[in-house]
Amino acid sequence: MLARLRNWLFDAGGPENLPERVRDAIRTQQEHSEILIGWIQLGIVILVSSVFEFTTMAEGEVQADYSLEREVLLIYGLICIVRLVLAYLRLLRPWMLYLSVIADIALLMGLIWTVHLKYAQPAAFYLKVPTLLYVFLFIALRALRFEARFIIFTGVAAAVGWALLAYYVATGRGGPPNRTHNFIDYMTSNALLVGAEIDKIIAILLATAVLALAISRARNLLIRSVSEGAAARDLSRFFDPGVADRIRSAAVTIKAGEGELRDVAILTVDLRGFTRLSVDLQPDDVMKLLQDYQGRVCPLIVGNGGSIDKFLGDGILASFGAVAASTTAAADALRAADAVLDAADRWAAERRAGGLPPLSIGLAVASGRVVFGAVGDGERLEFTVIGDAVNFAAKLEKHNKDEKTRALADARTYQLAEQQGYVAPLPRERRAGRPVGGVSEPVDIVVLAK
Repeated sequence: MLARLRNWLFDAGGPENLPERVRDAIRTQQEHSEILIGWIQLGIVILVSSVFEFTTMAEGEVQADYSLEREVLLIYGLICIVRLVLAYLRLLRPWMLYLSVIADIALLMGLIWTVHLKYAQPAAFYLKVPTLLYVFLFIALRALRFEARFIIFTGVAAAVGWALLAYYVATGRGGPPNRTHNFIDYMTSNALLVGAEIDKIIAILLATAVLALAISRARNLLIRSVSEGAAARDLSRFFDPGVADRIRSAAVTIKAGEGELRDVAILTVDLRGFTRLSVDLQPDDVMKLLQDYQGRVCPLIVGNGGSIDKFLGDGILASFGAVAASTTAAADALRAADAVLDAADRWAAERRAGGLPPLSIGLAVASGRVVFGAVGDGERLEFTVIGDAVNFAAKLEKHNKDEKTRALADARTYQLAEQQGYVAPLPRERRAGRPVGGVSEPVDIVVLAK
């Protein structure tokens, strides 16, 4: 039971077993929390100092030598500034946080202790002052870090501090204890009611326990949220951002076999000569070449509204208007194709200048109605597009070799793109009635690049 309680409150076996990226995110959140705590503490000092200076304080016979509010607030303000600087420099360590708690409670209890000297009263006098209520503020401040251990440490330190003040009164060191069992006498005189002081200590400890339990649960949610956030960022790296967002925001669990009809444009891109070149390269060089190629092409596709459906070795299949319906899918696909061709020309020039064999890119654009949805066996799913337009785009890309071209689009898709606002950067050659392998009817094509 005690071990389980310790695990719950102090996160034993928790964050240290999380991936490093998650721990880094939690650590960053805690560092920001320490900065927030520092500013709040400094704000409290300023507020209390302002109240002390500009409002009428309680009247009574005051011993000026023991009126230490200004000194205590000044010391506390300096501590807050040092703590805030350390927080900004990311230099705060756990032992410093514990020391900060001790300083907070010690200064508060010390200030309360001086009250009976300030008003020339027996020590029991300070047991009635409302300054004790600041204890709950100090405890609550530690909740901003989302670690129950600091809340518990602050609450226990406050309870011990008040117990010591009560003990000082009970032992008669600050004057006759004048013990009583009458609550009215306790409230209207400098009498000590032990039960009342025990009630205060119990209230401090109970408030601490409740807040610690609440923060412990909140921390579990924080860890889960940070973990899911990290997973979502990783998801966006393995999936198209639009698909990743669709997965994250799905109202119900996504299942295989669920799909939607979409009017889309398909762009297929292939790196020519890669298979032959990969035989002569080391595995690391093959992957670096692929990374260089995909790093140039993929941002251009996504930047023009496309979604990367899948990588097929050195091939890329992208869709426009599949993840989210679009009225400019064909135009966006043609703009992406133009951008990819320009990038391919620059890449080839760079490789020639570096003494490397240039690589060319072949691509094709087609359009049509497809099914967009999740496929898989239930345990592993993949969002994809399925339909004649996908197959036709792949066949059209291969047809580049027959036409001695680098990039093609079928005439219907090109005309649709023009209707959607696409303007070609230069006049394009049109070739009618071309036999495309795997397609039963002749196809009118537009040459995007030779």
